[in-house]
Amino acid sequence: MKKLITALLCLVCGIALGAVAGCGQDNAPDTPTVSVDDKTDEVVVDVTENANGVVAAEQWKEEYPEIYASFVANEENEFVFDHVEEYPMISAVYEGMAFNTYYNAARAHSYSLEDVQNTGRPHALANCLTCKSADYTAIVNKTGLSAYTTDFAEMAAKLEEGISCYNCHGNDVTELVVTHQYLTNAVGEDSGVAIETLTCGQCHVEYYFDKETKAVTLPYGSIEEASPDAILAYFNEMGFADYTNPRTGTQQIKVQHPEFETYTGAGSVHAGQFTCADCHMGNATSEDGTTYVSHTWTSPLNNPELVAQNCASCHADFEGFVKGIQEKAEDRVYEIGYDLEELTNKLAAAVESGQYTEDELNAIRALNRDAQFYWDFVFVENSEGAHNSKLTHDCLDKAEALIEQANGLFK
Repeated sequence: MKKLITALLCLVCGIALGAVAGCGQDNAPDTPTVSVDDKTDEVVVDVTENANGVVAAEQWKEEYPEIYASFVANEENEFVFDHVEEYPMISAVYEGMAFNTYYNAARAHSYSLEDVQNTGRPHALANCLTCKSADYTAIVNKTGLSAYTTDFAEMAAKLEEGISCYNCHGNDVTELVVTHQYLTNAVGEDSGVAIETLTCGQCHVEYYFDKETKAVTLPYGSIEEASPDAILAYFNEMGFADYTNPRTGTQQIKVQHPEFETYTGAGSVHAGQFTCADCHMGNATSEDGTTYVSHTWTSPLNNPELVAQNCASCHADFEGFVKGIQEKAEDRVYEIGYDLEELTNKLAAAVESGQYTEDELNAIRALNRDAQFYWDFVFVENSEGAHNSKLTHDCLDKAEALIEQANGLFK
């Protein structure tokens, strides 16, 4: 299926539909056909979807060379570090799931499909590919829930494209769309959140796999219910757990990168003023003077031009300001993380001692579970407090108080 798309100067236009993109069947050629409309003098790109229904990012490089080059530049971000080494407390806190022994920090989006196949944590089902491949997103949109229960290796073998244009644009790069239906299911069509934030929020969210369908599901039904307190209540009400600590018996929740919930949550200073793209995809200028949106996703601290043009108007030392927030948050993450480790070991010893009734142990377990959730909500959120300092410290305060309460129940 071929689709003629009139070229625009910029991929991210700020006006988009919240629709799920369609899919096709034909294989993609190596390069698209580019022509000029005789009547309008506009460049027309003749692109073709691959077998999974995706127009590969490479097909746009002739029409959008600067944007494509900035997209490819993400490959330069290959740095990886081991969370287990950097945060040794998670060996105990995450005991019962593979994150406590193998938890490497993610590289750039360019490596998403490669990295998910080499995590050190075996995957049974294809649902683990949800935010790792444009092709997989298109397959889910075409085939429905059955895609989530397909064998991981079987599905991975079919995928050609990692995270790319389709994830945020569908196959029409002149607009932004929500291609992951589970986000629309969770926040609705009229959430009031800017599309530039929603497209990033499709993957930078807290989620779980539905028990029956194995589908990616968000633990809330509106943007107002996307707070840590409401999410924890949601999980507690349904009795959900990602894993059980084998030494303590605590049924625990493993939070997953809740940048969307953190940035849009209560206490966020800039959520109503700036989008994810404003801070992480700054404008750039080509050699001919054309301004375009850079598709090299990075921290604003790595974009001096962006800081000078925007952040510096309110922050004389923006870098120092942000790093101050992050250092304070990280200090508390370490401190409370070690407190959680100590609580875990004390609870394990209490279980082993035989001196506690199940009711007594369950009371401590409940506090342990909730404390770990609030701590984890901050630990796995990638801004280290910068997206929403108030919410960050509210969560850490609650974790700290719950740990203290749990410690008061030991004999």
